[in-house]
Amino acid sequence: MQIMKNLLKEKIERGEMTVGTFLELGNGDSAEALSMSAMDYFIIDTEHGPFDVESSANAIRAAQLRGKTPLVRVKDSTRASILKMLDVGAGGLIIPQVHSIEEVKRIVEYGKYYPLGRRGVGFGRACGFGYDNFVTGDLQEYFDYCNRETLLIPQCETWECLDDIENIIRVEGIDGIFIGPYDLSVAMGIPAQFESETFKTAIERIQKAVQDAGKFIIMYSSNVEIAIQNMHKGFVQSATVGMDFNWFIEGATQITMKLKNHAG
Repeated sequence: MQIMKNLLKEKIERGEMTVGTFLELGNGDSAEALSMSAMDYFIIDTEHGPFDVESSANAIRAAQLRGKTPLVRVKDSTRASILKMLDVGAGGLIIPQVHSIEEVKRIVEYGKYYPLGRRGVGFGRACGFGYDNFVTGDLQEYFDYCNRETLLIPQCETWECLDDIENIIRVEGIDGIFIGPYDLSVAMGIPAQFESETFKTAIERIQKAVQDAGKFIIMYSSNVEIAIQNMHKGFVQSATVGMDFNWFIEGATQITMKLKNHAG
């Protein structure tokens, strides 16, 4: 069963703080390199990044081989976008630009098996092409296992999602919320004004709604300092910090400057 076990979900349920980043450098080698780090997961970005189904499958495989949880930010909430990424083995999906509770219910319909949803049955690489031991028994047991281990996480970044967050987070089959602060602030008419009382109140509203529903929040932070602030405020159970190229560029810069500072 190990290929399907969601280690990120287990850590969040144990109350551990988890850390990840977005995968934007579109190849399996960068995914494998990130998976060798101490971070808990990465998010393969098919909304803004260069990935599609085949390249996402390679990145997912790299993460699983190194014991990390691969999430995918899908392009949109359509059936094809959701179904294909689950079939190639995503441990969970971040769904951008959610606008209504009806859309959220469709996400569950497409992403969870019976009886929670109506996800299409296809024995792809996510279940060892039908040969993994958790597939070969009772089909409903397989459905229940996938429903439990596969995370569906709408991204709260629109005014409509914020305005109905208390109902959206309580939809059965939705596991948590991903806060996209930049697009959310734009939707509120206060672009990147993260210290404004209006924005802080919005984040606190999301936090309360999610906590009351017994679910979790992942929040994007552009740098480590902001992530630490959000952690100390109790806003998140997981911090997604920057993009893989940020880690690469900043790491290379720090090493270079350290060497130059010690040069004769």
